[in-house]
Amino acid sequence: MRPIRAQPALHLHGSNPSVQSLIMSTVVTAKLQEQFDAGLETRADFTIDQPLQRYGQVDHAVWQQLYARQSALLRGRACDAFVAGLGKIALPADRVPSFADVNRQLKPATGWEIVAVPGLVPDRVFFEHLANRRFPVTWWMRRPDQLDYLQEPDCFHDLFGHVPLLIDPVFADYMQAYGRTALAVADDEAALARLARLYWYTVEFGLIRDPRGTNGLSIYGAGIVSSKGESLYSLESAAPNRLGFDLERVMRTKYRIDMFQKTYFVIDDFAQLFALADVDGRALADRLAALPEFAAGAVLDTDRVLHRGTGEGWPVDADA
Repeated sequence: MRPIRAQPALHLHGSNPSVQSLIMSTVVTAKLQEQFDAGLETRADFTIDQPLQRYGQVDHAVWQQLYARQSALLRGRACDAFVAGLGKIALPADRVPSFADVNRQLKPATGWEIVAVPGLVPDRVFFEHLANRRFPVTWWMRRPDQLDYLQEPDCFHDLFGHVPLLIDPVFADYMQAYGRTALAVADDEAALARLARLYWYTVEFGLIRDPRGTNGLSIYGAGIVSSKGESLYSLESAAPNRLGFDLERVMRTKYRIDMFQKTYFVIDDFAQLFALADVDGRALADRLAALPEFAAGAVLDTDRVLHRGTGEGWPVDADA
């Protein structure tokens, strides 16, 4: 799950009327509209009860196929914290998990819990959930013809990709700190755009140093661990840059949402991320507002370059 903004065009059949004003900044998709049309009740915080009865054989089969594929592929590629978290949460391999079952393992460990949502949620709602140690998880599963590409996060991406690291105490604290920092600047669109880059390059597409990993690196980003293609590309392709993590550098760097990443930022450990907890969000936003931004594939003289990418296959049109 990640915060993304778009223009409203949503009809809320069957939803709580008090929700309508909250979701007007939500990305509108056919899948989201379908759920409201079906009468799924949405609360003021945009959560729903996980509709377990709506999962069919195809949903469970897709989960089983994705789980088996990624579990095998990530051996030797995912970071130790992800692997340990996946083991502790004990997601079932053969069916879509019950969120209540997941919470019985997760909440005692770090105080986090997952909550079911119908899809992408408004920025402020998303940040409030994170600030209160609740992670929104899309309840529905992708179709069999979407195994390798999906425009919006589904249950497998959110649950398999994100939740295992929420059982790691340091990463769990970082996620809460991110939510609190974002709430502090929630009225500043430019500041939120820069924070979205931080989320993108860490929570979704982050790499971490690991002497036992591929080329000395391992994966922790949810967008990578839930993707067959990017699990391989991020570690093994010569095309992308791999640069040492720097908070302000990351927040000034644009990104692509329609292709594998041009640049991956590499942290030394999760404690490096938690430095965000000590940052004055408003002061940081004001400082960055006066500084130039960088293209997704840019390599600067001041960067700590672990690998300079060849750029093979990169399109030349604009970044996000």
